[in-house]
Amino acid sequence: MIERTGVVRARPEEPEDAPAVRRVHMAAFPGPAEADLVDTLRKDPAWLPGLSWVAADHRGLVIAHALLTRLAVGDGKALALAPVAVAPEWQRRGVGTLLVRAALEAAGAAGERLVVVLGDPRYYGRFGFTPASRHGVSGPYEVPDALFQALPLADQDGTPRGTAVYPPPFDEL
Repeated sequence: MIERTGVVRARPEEPEDAPAVRRVHMAAFPGPAEADLVDTLRKDPAWLPGLSWVAADHRGLVIAHALLTRLAVGDGKALALAPVAVAPEWQRRGVGTLLVRAALEAAGAAGERLVVVLGDPRYYGRFGFTPASRHGVSGPYEVPDALFQALPLADQDGTPRGTAVYPPPFDEL
């Protein structure tokens, strides 16, 4: 578990957190797509126990969520970081950064080699993400090169190369 000044704690999601995770995604995004994606991924083989993380406030209320799920890259395996959501009243206070760092640390500890994300390079760059093309990874979506990013995890070698193939629930976004 990771703490930040005793106010916010990051931890792996527990089964009873599912309704609170849905509430966070519904509050953070304009529609239900991300919340529905998380609910669908929970039932998919791409779901990996211990790689869905929440942040909770001092009362234990879930205020943020970050999810890492399995995806294929070429002939290898990697993780997708998506979605990440922080309750609006907690945004821009370091909660998302705390949570993403915790999830990435858990992935590294689990022996994972590579994480990809589709998102703002100004935000995800702080974690070490760079354009995936620099790592020999291409994405399945037509987006500017800077938006589809990859992060080889520390102490891991032999990162997979090729086209990233997201699990089927992502096709419904």
